Amino acid sequence: MPLLLQTGRSSLPVPHPWNFQRPIDILEAYFWRADEETGSGRHNRYLDVPGFPPVFVTRDPGVIRAILTATGDRAGQFERDTLPSSGIARATGEDTLLFSNGPLWRRQRKVSASPFGKTALFQVDVFCEFEDTFRSTVRQRLMALRQHLSQTGLPHLQIAVEPEIKALMLEMLVECFFGTSINYQELREVYVPAVERVIDHIVRDTVVNRLGLSPWLLAKCSRRYARAFRDFTTFEELTDRVLATRSSGRGLWKKLRSEAPDAAMRSNIKVFLAGALEATTSYATWAISHLARNECWQEKVFREVETMADYTPDQLGSARDLNAVLDETLRLTPSLYFLPRKATAPIRIETADGREMRIPAGTHILLDVWHANRHADHWGEEVTGFPATEFAPDRWDRLAVQNANSKEFLHFGFGHGPRVCPGKHLGQLEVALVVGVFVKLFRFRAVHPENEVRAGVSQSCSAREFFSRRTAGLAGCFHCQAATVG
Repeated sequence: MPLLLQTGRSSLPVPHPWNFQRPIDILEAYFWRADEETGSGRHNRYLDVPGFPPVFVTRDPGVIRAILTATGDRAGQFERDTLPSSGIARATGEDTLLFSNGPLWRRQRKVSASPFGKTALFQVDVFCEFEDTFRSTVRQRLMALRQHLSQTGLPHLQIAVEPEIKALMLEMLVECFFGTSINYQELREVYVPAVERVIDHIVRDTVVNRLGLSPWLLAKCSRRYARAFRDFTTFEELTDRVLATRSSGRGLWKKLRSEAPDAAMRSNIKVFLAGALEATTSYATWAISHLARNECWQEKVFREVETMADYTPDQLGSARDLNAVLDETLRLTPSLYFLPRKATAPIRIETADGREMRIPAGTHILLDVWHANRHADHWGEEVTGFPATEFAPDRWDRLAVQNANSKEFLHFGFGHGPRVCPGKHLGQLEVALVVGVFVKLFRFRAVHPENEVRAGVSQSCSAREFFSRRTAGLAGCFHCQAATVG
């Protein structure tokens, strides 16, 4: 298809140094004028340029599901395409669950299954530990806020909320999951900024550093890389502190069934630490941002969590409105806006409705979750009762009433199939706690009706909201700046 010659699109369909921070535009370029078609080309695009490997991009949920299901380490299956995550591999190491393929991926997946599984995490004692850590930190932050308002005499305050969420996410992972005690202020003021800049570096390095030069080498001739080198040093220090508690068995280390030395665990620990700052913060921030623009659903969630005294797996499971909000957040604004795969051989797939497709060996595959979840053909009024591009948690109740097959309406927020995100259950636990408590503490509304989408490793928003305390004694106006996440 003449993808490179058509005019009018906002970006070329390939990343380069001037568009890599606009991945949504890159994906949209593949589907330029695709809605004018009625055949398979409406949601599937194939780019074959002589001298380059072919690229297949799909926004068809049925095809996405079929490819994700057929991903694994056996012959004739798809594998994760490592090209889009080369910058991550240079920053954390290639021997990770995220980057590896084949037998190495299979071994690492087996090791991570126990500590990251739902059985390990969705226990009352684990929930209570996360809740206690969260309550303690929130109490300290509210006391600091109350003191500031008292000292200044101001009736309102502008405050950046996303840094608080980032620090909370990192604290819960470090303290509760890994059993490592680090002062909250140190996490917020030292480690969070350093890891943020490491993530920014990863995004740029993936596109700009095509030769794969070492950041330590580049630091000698580039101020940007010199700054990144210092941040990498801080990131390594955080990793050291987390690994130091492994021998104690604190947190969920005791669930880790592996005799591998700390050096072999190091790369995965760095991926998990960065992921806590990345995808979960994006997920929670988007949920809060959507609720800031939907007072009705904000009040529904508040009425549901208002009387919750404790945070348990049963209560989370019964919080129907909160779960609908979280599902709709992952559908409309998934943190992972595309999933990369690669065909290891000529592979034939078949969708649940009987359609077949043959994908040539060596094809780079982009599973465009962002646009699949926003297209009227898949999630529009005729299918779900609500516009596909609107935040409408009601659609999940409607689908349930219709007894719709849950596998036909997947948001792919954590991926799907054998390579589903290993941090899925941890992310659900953390985000449900953060969003539920946030709604319980504050009323909030958006300053602007629309949210600018900004992307990096994962997808986040740029949001400004006004907040007022739900309880007496701390009323005010707050400013939430949800900055770029990676």
